[in-house]
Amino acid sequence: MASGAYGKVYLIGAGPGAQDLMTLRGARLLGQAGVVLHDALVTDEMLELCPQAVKIAVGKRCGQLSTAQAFINKQLLDSARSFALVVRLKGGDPMLFGRADEELRALEEAGVEVEIVPGITTALAAAAATRQPLTKRGVARSVAFFTSSTAPGHPDQVAIPDSDTLVQYMGGREASETARRLLEQGRRADTPVLVIENCSRPDQRVLRLELGGLAQGLGATHGPVLVMLGEAMRARAHQQADAAPSEARLSAA
Repeated sequence: MASGAYGKVYLIGAGPGAQDLMTLRGARLLGQAGVVLHDALVTDEMLELCPQAVKIAVGKRCGQLSTAQAFINKQLLDSARSFALVVRLKGGDPMLFGRADEELRALEEAGVEVEIVPGITTALAAAAATRQPLTKRGVARSVAFFTSSTAPGHPDQVAIPDSDTLVQYMGGREASETARRLLEQGRRADTPVLVIENCSRPDQRVLRLELGGLAQGLGATHGPVLVMLGEAMRARAHQQADAAPSEARLSAA
């Protein structure tokens, strides 16, 4: 064991979903793991990289029955007592909206050796998938990532960052309210918006609209949703003429 009675725990970013967007280091460690505790957003395709491992689903999905964080922490410690190499597999990057702080504190306080393997966060994968840079010379020099999800006991409404480009994670249910608040704060109704559902997966869908339209409602979604807005999201001329096949309107509510 790496640290007394414990094995070593790796917090690994699975990236946005596609198996071949996992890092080489992450894939190698998955192939060596004795146990993998994985999020709900981790795809079956990704879990094919660790056929030898015991797999434990510890997903946390907003608005759905999910595993309490305290219990996940306990499962990590229990797994580290039984296996030399433990993987905690998280969608995107562990250090961005991945609840890594709670898990790191639990492991460090117990004296468990832990290492973090970064992954491609969804905002960067979405920018690549839509060929829409988050920054643009003379248009957008700052980018802010934020989420409206809050921890228990914290205010329900969080401040919206002041940035040229805004990227809202887990934005499916809250995107319309965010749009209304931005309009109240003075953002133009024709500010371009990109909504990406199931980024990098076979069922990826992209919706182009304007902030005023988003304020009217997003409609039904069936997977993880990321919302990018700002002038940098405005489609170039050839994009308007030749939209990607996945750029279709999301299904109505």
